[in-house]
Amino acid sequence: MVDTLTELCSKLAGLMFILGTIQQLVPRSFYKRIKTLWHRFENYFYPYVQITIDEYSNDKRNEVYSLIKVYLGSKSTNDAKYLKAEMFKKSKSLAVSLDEGEEVIDEFHGVKLKWNSYKETFPDNSPGGRSQLPIEKKCYTLTFNKKNQDMVTGQYLRHVMEEGKAIECKNKKQKIYSNEEGEWYWYGKGMWRHINFEHPATFDTLAMDPTKKEEIISDLVAFSKGKDYYSKVGKAWKRGYLLYGPPGTGKSTMIAAIANFLNYDIYDLELTSVKDNSGLKKLLMETTSKSIIVIEDVDCSIDLTGKRKKKKKKETTNEEEEEDSDSTTQKKSDKNESGKLTLSGLLNFIDGIWSACGQERIIIFTTNHVDKLDPALIRRGRMDMHIEMSYCRYEAFKVLAKNYLGIETHPLFQEIQRLLEEVDVSPCDVAENLMPKNASGKPEICLENLIKVLKKAKRKASLNSQKNKKTSTKLVKTYGRFKKLFE
Repeated sequence: MVDTLTELCSKLAGLMFILGTIQQLVPRSFYKRIKTLWHRFENYFYPYVQITIDEYSNDKRNEVYSLIKVYLGSKSTNDAKYLKAEMFKKSKSLAVSLDEGEEVIDEFHGVKLKWNSYKETFPDNSPGGRSQLPIEKKCYTLTFNKKNQDMVTGQYLRHVMEEGKAIECKNKKQKIYSNEEGEWYWYGKGMWRHINFEHPATFDTLAMDPTKKEEIISDLVAFSKGKDYYSKVGKAWKRGYLLYGPPGTGKSTMIAAIANFLNYDIYDLELTSVKDNSGLKKLLMETTSKSIIVIEDVDCSIDLTGKRKKKKKKETTNEEEEEDSDSTTQKKSDKNESGKLTLSGLLNFIDGIWSACGQERIIIFTTNHVDKLDPALIRRGRMDMHIEMSYCRYEAFKVLAKNYLGIETHPLFQEIQRLLEEVDVSPCDVAENLMPKNASGKPEICLENLIKVLKKAKRKASLNSQKNKKTSTKLVKTYGRFKKLFE
């Protein structure tokens, strides 16, 4: 065996010497022609190209490798025999990936492509390195026919990246962030702190009219798939929602349902913790794509709710002239506005130039008193969709009855429907009365309790109406008496 290998190596060395001699003697143009023919001959028998993607590039983890790993994990469950399952902190489910040496055949536009997973292990011989801890080099290789190279590099790899990002986003743990002020930022912790977001609300459990609910869902789906559309019309990929209505009508629950539907993170922005417009910009820059920025009770956050005032200006001719402010904001003097958070700064945060520093974001305002908000703050284009969270009606009640009692119909529903048409009661109050007070609570008991509460609310509303009517009558009579006295 040793003699055979020695003889083979000797012959190869001789062949290489002959080829080198031919290259020296044969004209260069003729040699190039022979080389071209050889490559054609080689490609005929092995017309494949291989692309290698290493786990690390320039001493940093290769993002492309990570996305391919996620993508192949979704493709390998049917074909591969050897897989790995890992649990990451940021993931809410097990991540399945190819084991080393395994391969998967993928198909794209009728073209078959082969993925392989490799791992090389070698000692650390670098200065100061500990040789007892080997270095691992992981990579994926993609093999395909050379005639499909343009399609693979131009379309397929982009498809793999997009699919990997979508799967990664779907499997990630959602987080809810709150903004921090002062020293927390300067200690290098950033301006946001977060915890895992585990609110169970969904659109299925949301007490709302089904037609309005479907309208919101359709709008959210169109937004999440609207990257190309927003780019085509020249708008930042963001959308604003205004949730308004009385307390207890489910505004916060709606936000949780939207976040769970889109699998977005939530940034709960507390405006009272923001010192000035510059701080607001910094907060915006630290938010990520695929997120929801929430400002709850915007009418109570800071003094941004006043209407635009008219200013009186005296001319030298002593003529008085009223004019609206040039800005859409209620502005104070420059001295008072310096170093403060202003309505103008908030408007720029929503749809100014800085609002385009990220993609696929939703901004949500909530308020109990929509009439207190400046029209400039909630106009279309800033708050694109106005959603009224109203009192509980029969359709919303049926959702609550199914959630809390597990029933979709009952003889008492008819009476409840009649009462809900006559009484304004929030979904929160209805839900509280439908919740069984003990483990053996029967649906009939809960429904009867709700009927009692609705009847009591109806009597109270009737008494208040009569009281207000009497007060109004007294005021009219008093006004008439004073009028006669002055006449």
